[in-house]
Amino acid sequence: MSIKKARRERVLTARRLNRSEPAPYHLEPIVAFYVFFAAHLLAAIWSPIQDCDEVYNYWEPTHYLTHGYGLQTWEYSPEFALRSWTYAGVHAVVILLGRLIPFASSKVFQFYFLRTMLGFFCAVCEARLFAKMSRTLNPRIGLLFMIIMVTSPGMFHASVSYLPSSFTMYTTMLGIAAFLDWRGGIRTAQGIFWMGTGAILAWPFAAAMVIPFAIEEIMLGSLSGQVFELAHRFTDGTVRSLIVFALQTAIDAFFYQKLLCVPWNMLWYNVLAARDGKGPNIYGTEPWHFYIRNLLLNFNLWFILALVSMPLLLFQHFVRQQSATKQSYLRGIFFLSPFYLWLAIFTLQPHKEERFMYPLYPTLALNAAVALHILLTILGSTDPRSFVRLIPVKLRLAFVSFCVIAAIDLSLWRTVGVVAAYSAPLSVYKPLQSPGVARPGDAGVKAKFVKSEFDGLLPGEFSEAKIGFGFFPGTWLVPPGMNDENSEDVGKYVREL
Repeated sequence: MSIKKARRERVLTARRLNRSEPAPYHLEPIVAFYVFFAAHLLAAIWSPIQDCDEVYNYWEPTHYLTHGYGLQTWEYSPEFALRSWTYAGVHAVVILLGRLIPFASSKVFQFYFLRTMLGFFCAVCEARLFAKMSRTLNPRIGLLFMIIMVTSPGMFHASVSYLPSSFTMYTTMLGIAAFLDWRGGIRTAQGIFWMGTGAILAWPFAAAMVIPFAIEEIMLGSLSGQVFELAHRFTDGTVRSLIVFALQTAIDAFFYQKLLCVPWNMLWYNVLAARDGKGPNIYGTEPWHFYIRNLLLNFNLWFILALVSMPLLLFQHFVRQQSATKQSYLRGIFFLSPFYLWLAIFTLQPHKEERFMYPLYPTLALNAAVALHILLTILGSTDPRSFVRLIPVKLRLAFVSFCVIAAIDLSLWRTVGVVAAYSAPLSVYKPLQSPGVARPGDAGVKAKFVKSEFDGLLPGEFSEAKIGFGFFPGTWLVPPGMNDENSEDVGKYVREL
């Protein structure tokens, strides 16, 4: 009996030693998902629409697909075809599925339903990146990433915005998560697929995010001699992306009634057409420091930490000769590079808009989390040779606590300020249905424009003609008065009564 008992004890001891204990700062991904989704649910309800493109380039075309009428911008004219009906169509399907709910006939409900679904998908992407980050880099980095994403004003509106830049933010998170995780094999193909999907369906410029990871893969394959495996992974990811492109091309051909390439049209207008007096610059330009000021508003301290993340990583490795994460410093450089690359590319462009930074937000939070993790490691050092030992522990803790709480506090106040000051577009609809404002027969009224000081091109209306072959003739009939030079068309106005 004693021999059996000893063997049983050895087995139990071995099991206890092999059982991985939860690391400090460990948080289950499902818990992180609930936290992310709760924050985005609040955003879906309260976040104002901050970009006219969201209304006229996405909500209105989707309204046309789901209700048969809507306003049409020049980008949807078959003459120019700068917008993909695939992207709008996917969201229209979500709304149509939502209408299956018994009490979902209201357009207001459909609006908030789609926003909630956008927040849900964003939370899924964040939770996946959080899980890979916690396991691959450090659980504390994952926790800091979650805090930054949940509290920042930038994510408050980007998470539920119906914009291609928000969609590419989602796919960028999924792509980074794939490139981060080498557990069970390198997932290059998966990373290329997700980032390629965002670039094809939503915004071609998002493909730039894959560059640092592609360079890392090429270096890895070249140094290890696994060139064939490298080529196979790249081919696999490219083929997956091309399948998405083929589906998009087929859907767009159905709606536009002709074969075309929407991503190329968008690239041509925004890059090449600028030489002919067209392009994005005719809609306004901003100074080089526009994004710096904007990111300071939306991320305050976190943006500053993101900027110094690379120097801190190199300082930690070469000066302190310690590892900043579970990965090598070289991998760390590639993980931190997308933030700097994106910021540099769009800072150099004269035409700047806040939404262009949306794909940057997860990389900013990642970089800031890594930077703060390194600073906490330095401040918590017990090395007798470190100057930090001269600072009392309580003073160090007080300093870190003050900075983090101040950053969160500033973020929350900024969010409250935006909701309080810019919620008019969401608030104006309800009074229009109140007694004394609406009149009998007003249920079918449509938005019209009257002349003001604005002298650019306003949206027209999708054709509601029942002619020709196809379910949505407004998508392929050429509307009058459209141009790609932002020239005013007086036909878009109605005479004031």
